[in-house]
Amino acid sequence: MTTSNSGGERLPEKVLVTGGGGFLGRAIVRRLIDRGDDVRSLARNFYPALEEMGVDQIQGDISNPETVAKACDNRGIVFHVAAKPPPWGKYDDYYQTNVIGTQNIINSCLSQNISRLVYTSTPSVVFNGKDIEGADESMPYPKKFCTDYSKTKAIAEQNIVRATNQQLKTIILRPHEIWGPGDNHILPRLVARANRLKQIGDGKNRIDTIYIDDAADAHILAADKLQELPELSGNIYFISQDEPVLAWDMVNALLKAAGCSPIKKSVPFKIAWLSGALLEFIYKTLRLSGEPYITRFMAQAVSQSHWFNISAAKKDLGYRPKLTTAEGLKRLEDWLRSSQAQGAKRDDSGREHGPAAGS
Repeated sequence: MTTSNSGGERLPEKVLVTGGGGFLGRAIVRRLIDRGDDVRSLARNFYPALEEMGVDQIQGDISNPETVAKACDNRGIVFHVAAKPPPWGKYDDYYQTNVIGTQNIINSCLSQNISRLVYTSTPSVVFNGKDIEGADESMPYPKKFCTDYSKTKAIAEQNIVRATNQQLKTIILRPHEIWGPGDNHILPRLVARANRLKQIGDGKNRIDTIYIDDAADAHILAADKLQELPELSGNIYFISQDEPVLAWDMVNALLKAAGCSPIKKSVPFKIAWLSGALLEFIYKTLRLSGEPYITRFMAQAVSQSHWFNISAAKKDLGYRPKLTTAEGLKRLEDWLRSSQAQGAKRDDSGREHGPAAGS
């Protein structure tokens, strides 16, 4: 698929972004639109924010092969971002979205001669319940997965690697803890629980995070590098801010940006883990709706180190985070203040207000 004319000028491409209305998906869409590409989104819902950007929206379930085939029609690149996220849910729901949905994308790419597929995975696929410090892409999948989310994302990864061939070139990215302006996952959960949150463990564990702009840029880089260097096809890359931080310092920094007080109390890991096990048992046995306040995986994830070596992404993709964590936090704080000010203005005018469209 040619992306430049004889003069070397880049030509617009026809792109599909699954989950285009979500946090990461929308950031990728914005960059594609800014550089002149013809963008289509596949998502369950309709997003006015995407409509304003001129995005062609297809609503439907990614586990439906006909819907996916329609979305992939006349596209040259697919960014497969959509997934059922952690921390809680039925295995079949994870399987339908993360495995069947991904297989539908693969099948449509192959049948419709789509040349490039960039898949958004997660470092959770290698999480083995122990500290991970500086691991690279050679780290194997665990013998037993900690969650249905990580298991189904790992299956999807393997299916994509197997489907990679001369016609379909692929790259898998593993961003860790994406945050920043527009976050509709991590930050809202923290703020909603701010008054009840307790530090789990000794607070010495370091983690990787990635600012939303850098995560989106990495995806664009991956798609472009697949065109330039097809020998990268089938590769998997960890991506992050390349700046491991103390997990609970980061939690408190996010809370501060949102105007919340820092966490002052703590609980030993073992007690949090046992509490999670008990709540999981209760929720499953009684088939309760919603999700447990704490699960075993959540207790492990916030009390253990998990940061990665991103040398491969730097070398192969030319990826470099453009912002430091401190700079990103300042941008997040400014965005939150601006959003709150806009909300106050809507209150004063008597109009209904709520989260930003598409969040």
